[in-house]
Amino acid sequence: MNEPLLVLDTITKNFGAVQALKGVSFSIARGEVIALLGDNGAGKSTLVKIISGELEATSGQMTFEGRDFGPRSPSEAKAAGIETVYQDLSLCTNVDVVANFFMGREITRSVMGLKILDEAAMEEQVAKAMANAGTRIPSLRTKVEHLSGGQRQAIELNRFVHWGGKLVLLDEPFAALGVEQTKRGLEMIRQVAARGIGVVIITHIMQQAFQVADRMVVIRQGVVAGDMPTNQTNADAVIGMITGEALAGAGPATGA
Repeated sequence: MNEPLLVLDTITKNFGAVQALKGVSFSIARGEVIALLGDNGAGKSTLVKIISGELEATSGQMTFEGRDFGPRSPSEAKAAGIETVYQDLSLCTNVDVVANFFMGREITRSVMGLKILDEAAMEEQVAKAMANAGTRIPSLRTKVEHLSGGQRQAIELNRFVHWGGKLVLLDEPFAALGVEQTKRGLEMIRQVAARGIGVVIITHIMQQAFQVADRMVVIRQGVVAGDMPTNQTNADAVIGMITGEALAGAGPATGA
């Protein structure tokens, strides 16, 4: 991997007397997929919210693209090229694919001194973005409410890539999807990473982690209990780190 894209150095987060994170440190490179694993309450979502600007760390340091980084809002993180995709997507279901893709970035043209939406130009760009990613949607003018969960995930990820995203945080993105939709979603993650974009995926499904991740980072009770290449560990070792039965994993991956 190249120079780290994002570096977390002893990140802590306190909620009153409760210390949710107790000094988390790891990095992610461009084009790398990290599976962030841990039991409920381990601190995974808190960490993602700090990276995405929803929360501020109590202490510690982050660097992004070699510069000090501490977003004070999600909009600051997005401006830097960081996007978070949750199970409940941020799409507007009552408008079509094109409108969602260009939300807040609409292309306009001047007609008799008035600015109107350039629908043709926007649709052309969306069609190219979807084709490049291998995403098939019957009509880009279909309202999102009529699309499958997998198609909605594809829109969100394609939108992120199109607008110059550098790091995407996926928080249980496939929890509500079927087997085939999840398979397509995992394939899309690899396509996104192949473009040099860093990916952090939170999942409780071990099989998904082993299918898509380059590295496993296990969080337990607010600390990193394990950080290892996927091909140098196995499901039993990772489960041991999640449950506290082991603090280090060894051995090649044997599946999930």
